[in-house]
Amino acid sequence: MPLVRLNKYLADNGIASRRKCDELIAEGEVMIDGEIVTALGTKIDPEVHRVEVDGVVLKPEGERHRYYLLNKPTGVVCTNDPREGRRRAIDFIDDKKRGRIYTVGRLDEDSSGLVLLTNDGELANLVSHPRFGVTKMYKVVVKGRISDEAVQKVRRGVRLSEGKANFERVSVKGRNDRQSTLLVVLKEGKNRQIRRVFSRVGHNVISLARVLIGNLNDRGLKTGHWRPLRSAEVEELRAIARGEVNERRRPAKKPRKKPRK
Repeated sequence: MPLVRLNKYLADNGIASRRKCDELIAEGEVMIDGEIVTALGTKIDPEVHRVEVDGVVLKPEGERHRYYLLNKPTGVVCTNDPREGRRRAIDFIDDKKRGRIYTVGRLDEDSSGLVLLTNDGELANLVSHPRFGVTKMYKVVVKGRISDEAVQKVRRGVRLSEGKANFERVSVKGRNDRQSTLLVVLKEGKNRQIRRVFSRVGHNVISLARVLIGNLNDRGLKTGHWRPLRSAEVEELRAIARGEVNERRRPAKKPRKKPRK
């Protein structure tokens, strides 16, 4: 097999854009055969070299793709780093056939809800990259009664240090003097974006849970439980990313298999 540039190989596996992959390489986040590589322009043979990013060994040729949906509890982190002392999302997936999987995107330690885990870099990129427009919905509980004015500010977009944060949709589901519950839909998430936005309008977040990824919802999936995705669900996610399916009009069917702890 001909040699390929390391940044292209990482991008093809859904890690990030080539430019971002160059940054990961320069920062010493990539290992080849157990050794950190920082030289840009490095070339590899995917059939010979073992490439690892953030504790994830990229899928060897011929390995079967695996797909799992986890309802992550708070206090759990989305990393594959074996040195991590806290419980990781991948530690919940006790399928003996899972192989080397990793989380699609990140969900903060303080947040709960749906996390996709897979060894399919292409699907990971389709679901996580904002240009493909796969939406994520979050149930947000904030302190105090949020005013209509504050909700409108959030809808119009709130400026953060790295730029303006915009949500696709924001709706109020309930509010009283102690707290308010909202549903927030977004396609691109910046670091702790939802928490920071509501803090800017005077309402600290009490709890935050991701309840929807594309057409995948948390119905029947208790916190700390997981289930494998059906092939139809995987293909539907791909279709949503390609713009072939309207995710609002086609909610995912209930899973057939019983979720697992």
